[in-house]
Amino acid sequence: MLSTDRGVARAASLRDQVEEAIAAAVVSGELAPGQLVSAPALAARYGVSATPVREAMMALEARGFVTTVRNKGFRVTEVHREDVASLVAVRRLLEPPAVGQLAAERCALVAEHAPRLRGLADEIVAGARSGDLAAYLRADTQFHSELLALLGNRHLVQVVGQLRSQTRLVGLAAAVGSPELERSAVDHHELLDLVLSGDGPAAERFMGLHVSAVLDWWTPQ
Repeated sequence: MLSTDRGVARAASLRDQVEEAIAAAVVSGELAPGQLVSAPALAARYGVSATPVREAMMALEARGFVTTVRNKGFRVTEVHREDVASLVAVRRLLEPPAVGQLAAERCALVAEHAPRLRGLADEIVAGARSGDLAAYLRADTQFHSELLALLGNRHLVQVVGQLRSQTRLVGLAAAVGSPELERSAVDHHELLDLVLSGDGPAAERFMGLHVSAVLDWWTPQ
């Protein structure tokens, strides 16, 4: 069973943890586009009461992940490959050059933060191996956000963060336990190695491939 089905009682904020778990299920395709879900069913799934689930779903509706269906619950918003491809195209304009610049100009600064980034990369790999998609996606988001933040451009971090939050990886849930998912996770260590080496062009190329791989997780519903 995936970690998004496990109880979340240890969370510092129960509602936030429920929101994170449901968001991971939506992003990964475990909750499919168009699927109708109810607060009681989700509460039973995550081992919590319906109240934090309803609060989480309202927050997810504001983020565009679900829409309210009166007297029935919530429907996961539809998403199309063309939309994901457009997001990937914009991300390719921003993320690879930024990572290349980090390698060429700030590899010493990255080295200072390498232990923290290595730890996040380890968490990504651990999440892939255990099938903990919530942990996988959380660590992945933190890794890329903290890496880009080293350029000192908060607007870049914010824009990329928004683009990443809109990107669905439909089919990721089905890849749990596969060599492909673990390979994608291990890529974060290789990316960090390239940045630390100071090889800007190589780091930029690798990041471009990493971003484009988002489409590999797409499985039409």
